[in-house]
Amino acid sequence: MAGNKSYTIVEYFGGDDGYRCGYCKNEKGNFSHGMWSHTMTVQDYQDLIDRGWRRSGKYVYKPIMNKTCCPQYTIRCHALKFQPSKSHKKILKKISKFISKGELPKGQDDGEPMDSVCEEAGPREPDKVCQSEVKCAASIDIQKEVAECPDTAEVQKEVADAGPADSEASRKEPVSVTDARTTATAPKPGVGADASRPPCRKAKDLRKERRLQKEQMRQDADGVSSSPSPAQTNQPKPLEDFISESLPDNSSHCLEVRLVRSNPPCPQFKASFEASYQVYKLYQMAIHKDPPDKPSESQFRRFLCDSPLEAEYSPDGPEMGYGSFHQQYWLDGRIVAVGVIDILPTCVSSVYLYYHPDFASLSLGSYSALREIAFTRQLQKQSPKLSYYYLGFYIHSCPKMRYKGQYRPSDLLCPETFVWVPIERCVPHLENSRYARFNQDPDAGDARVLKDVGRALVLYRRTVMPYAAYTRKRKGPADETEVQQYASLVGQDCAERILLYRA
Repeated sequence: MAGNKSYTIVEYFGGDDGYRCGYCKNEKGNFSHGMWSHTMTVQDYQDLIDRGWRRSGKYVYKPIMNKTCCPQYTIRCHALKFQPSKSHKKILKKISKFISKGELPKGQDDGEPMDSVCEEAGPREPDKVCQSEVKCAASIDIQKEVAECPDTAEVQKEVADAGPADSEASRKEPVSVTDARTTATAPKPGVGADASRPPCRKAKDLRKERRLQKEQMRQDADGVSSSPSPAQTNQPKPLEDFISESLPDNSSHCLEVRLVRSNPPCPQFKASFEASYQVYKLYQMAIHKDPPDKPSESQFRRFLCDSPLEAEYSPDGPEMGYGSFHQQYWLDGRIVAVGVIDILPTCVSSVYLYYHPDFASLSLGSYSALREIAFTRQLQKQSPKLSYYYLGFYIHSCPKMRYKGQYRPSDLLCPETFVWVPIERCVPHLENSRYARFNQDPDAGDARVLKDVGRALVLYRRTVMPYAAYTRKRKGPADETEVQQYASLVGQDCAERILLYRA
């Protein structure tokens, strides 16, 4: 971002081998391209997820959509236009009842699968690279080499001249829950309603009247005498009001949400690490039936704490900066849930959610998504471009993962042209076929299609250079096919910014 000159450094893996699918459990049906990211700028990651990529720790992968058993379509919600559905309001009321009265809902929750199951997609740490060399190359040496390398300087000038190119289980919409109404016994035969009393009114209308009276009193106190217009009073209640109502004062419990930076780890993250890990371990064992030794501390760090995204700040960006964070839900002084998120230039991207199994009946997966949408709306006030909430992947062929389509209005990413299409227009295609092109313009193509692989940047012997220059210097087997595939997947713009490591 502003003032930062940093690079994304990746190692690319092909997508020839199939892995176990965490959705349909097919042992060899999950196919994806992957790359290990040693470091990554938030703008590069934003551009990559807008081409169907997604990260798990430092491993960044892109499903091979027309080959994998369960095609995974990137989904985003228009946070500013979002209105909670009836099921969302029901969840907020459930939280409110628990916070105010201390009563956990009876019965088991439907189960909220983790959003990302890419641990089973085969993330691999690179074994062919000297870690110290990459770390060294990622430091000041690169900037020095860039200045001294005429090929790179020339490419950067051309780039500048060109300018920028354009977990929750499936929940059916519940039957409408009617608002509480005043109960009235049937009138006695021949008597009828007491004419001396005012007619019975719906509790809903009474609440609305009280709310308007309070608003009028507040305006009068502020010196505003004009009464609210009908257009104002008919506005739907915003999400923030529903959330604040779910956290009443003078309650049995106190729920607090804390945002802590996970990379680089801030002091608050370090202080709460052990408590957060224990919640994750319990979650994996209870919800996903992992054996006790599988959710190890090192696996937790690699999967949910490690991130290639460095902390970046921008004058027109959010106050806490961009990068990777944990949003911790503290109930009466202890962590009960954690939402792992990335704050990027145009969105908040949900990575994962885990919670204490004792609170499974509170639908914390849906509740955290609502809180993250509200958080996105809050950030947009500081950074106008940041207006979307990315829910990861929408998997229509897996009924348990269709719940993401309930956060509307939302779009799915076309896997061929990488344009956003309203989900209402996509679902009919997915009913007919697991894989579908959503952009119905037959002439439309990828706006960032690879045109010149020679201009892709590589990192070779601690020197940044265009791929065309590297091919003249390299010794060893040809790698044109691999580099061409990589550059096609990231697109021309990213290929000219991201450094592809060459051994």
